[in-house]
Amino acid sequence: MKAEILRTPKPVEKQPLETAELPVPEPGPDEIRIRVIVCGACHTDLHIVEGELKPKKTPLVPGHQIVGEVDKKGSNVNRFRVGDRVGVTWLYSACGHCAYCQHGQENLCDNARFTGYDHDGGFAEYTVVHADFAHPIPDGLPDIQAAPLLCAGVIGYRSLRLSEIRPGQRLGLYGFGASAHIAIQVARHWGCEAYVFTRSKKHREHALELGAVWTGSATDDPPASMDSSIIFAPAGEIVLEALRVLRKGGTVAINAVYMTPIPEMQYDLIYYERTVRSVANCTRRDAEELLKLAKEIPLHTDVEVYSLSTANDVLRRMKQSQIRGAAVLAVQE
Repeated sequence: MKAEILRTPKPVEKQPLETAELPVPEPGPDEIRIRVIVCGACHTDLHIVEGELKPKKTPLVPGHQIVGEVDKKGSNVNRFRVGDRVGVTWLYSACGHCAYCQHGQENLCDNARFTGYDHDGGFAEYTVVHADFAHPIPDGLPDIQAAPLLCAGVIGYRSLRLSEIRPGQRLGLYGFGASAHIAIQVARHWGCEAYVFTRSKKHREHALELGAVWTGSATDDPPASMDSSIIFAPAGEIVLEALRVLRKGGTVAINAVYMTPIPEMQYDLIYYERTVRSVANCTRRDAEELLKLAKEIPLHTDVEVYSLSTANDVLRRMKQSQIRGAAVLAVQE
């Protein structure tokens, strides 16, 4: 099978991914093999191929926003049939037995494994996953629309939950890429006012099209303080800017698997019971709830589609904030 593989992390401008021919994987007794149709490209993929997140194995097939068809299933699998359309998220597996898993926090499991990081992902024609960690894709949701929901959407949805935003409140979104452009649609569905902070003029225009009531840069002063904010950009200095315009008792949720150092700050920025919290990974519940919402709202993902062989260039464009919405690689063309 054709695949884009990473052997040695390096800047994406140096073409770290190479096209390779790999054996088609065989599913174990509890696994399904997926014929990958499309796979979203994500900032986490960029962090992995550039080495900011050290790969757990090499060579590695990145990609963790996978949509495809069940091609083969293991002997113990009853949940899916061959031909079913399924999706795979960043969470590849969790132990199911530890205190975190038992309390609905499988995203924090010490033995959690991640797609396209611990295990080969979707930048390939086939992949395998435990059947319990695959998700049925709702009818009527096109493949290219579904792919960004499986990481950008799911982690954005979890960030909304952890930001403690409530209907009718003001929500700040720092950075406006794949995840934020989905989160704003959910927030507006909940009746929230969205304020978008981004340097990109094109991203500001996109935010206004999706219903933002105000846009500016992180250093600008919005017309009102934020009740909650989510930081999507992996820049530590933005934490201080978000706290600066956060109301008393508000929460800043950091949606980043990697972030540059957060600068030293004055205590008064977090005084009055302001909260800063990270958002780590996602759970199966997050994916199930978001996929249900996708039909209810309905969600629309703005997608740019590229061929699998252009993965290096897609990640470069993402690094340079040249993607409008989300990028999806068409594996089966």
